[in-house]
Amino acid sequence: MPPDLTILAAPLSARIRRWVLGVFPRGEDGIDYEYPAGDPGLFGPDSATWRVHADFPGMLSGGLCALMLQLLHPLALAGVWDHSNFRTDLVGRLRRTTSFVAGTTYAARADAEALIARVARIHASVRGEAADGRPYSADDPTLLTWVHVTEAYGFLEGYRRYAPAPPPAGAADRYYGEVRRVAERLGARDVPASQAEVDLYFARMQGELRFDARSREVLDVLARIRLPVPLAGVSRDVFLGAGAALLPKWAQAMLGRTPWQRRHAQACARVLRTLAPLFRAALPDGIAPRACRRVGVASATLTRW
Repeated sequence: MPPDLTILAAPLSARIRRWVLGVFPRGEDGIDYEYPAGDPGLFGPDSATWRVHADFPGMLSGGLCALMLQLLHPLALAGVWDHSNFRTDLVGRLRRTTSFVAGTTYAARADAEALIARVARIHASVRGEAADGRPYSADDPTLLTWVHVTEAYGFLEGYRRYAPAPPPAGAADRYYGEVRRVAERLGARDVPASQAEVDLYFARMQGELRFDARSREVLDVLARIRLPVPLAGVSRDVFLGAGAALLPKWAQAMLGRTPWQRRHAQACARVLRTLAPLFRAALPDGIAPRACRRVGVASATLTRW
């Protein structure tokens, strides 16, 4: 953003900062991202993962894209349906997911491993029977792989669409190859490790996916989410639309998205693309810069490949 526009946009960036920190407050995970000095965590500053996960607009829109994909899997959806208060606290669920991704990406290794162990313990108690009678468990390696791949896909596509510059050739393979470490530590198996493997995985999984009454209800809850910010409906619609714009064509068809909805999603994507620099200006001191200080590199490193 040119300097004169930066000055003019400063009040809006300050307001955006208050909004973002109101939705995703810092410090609740108890992790000190600047300690211990020199610890690279699970990935480190040279990784594609640190770069992709440092961009807030892409991460939030990508996370919403991932939720839309996840609700297509009957067994993954059953766990959310039976063991989650998503109807009344979807924002809380988003906060917990955000905290986990941030911690496993940027925290020192011991903190990241502790987060993974805690989530694994929670998964061990999440089990039941889906609407079609099939048993499910959150620690099922195949379900863990599905949740991981949808999230990784959403985050990477969000970066590709809304980051200042697209990642270079080969970056997608680097990212998928790196980020699967967390899924594997949780118990996932046969996790795709490249763009080509992710594409083949989605093609193979489509026969197991459904858009049914439960999927529709979760999607309706997502569409009505009330963010604790001014103009909550507008903010929600922009990010949801920008997330929907990231969906692969087969998922858009399965979700029954109309031509109008697709055009609306593309319009929201353009709006977020325009606003993205304001979000970056509003959040110069986030978790990623603190992790950079821990390992002794400039935070600007994460804007370069």
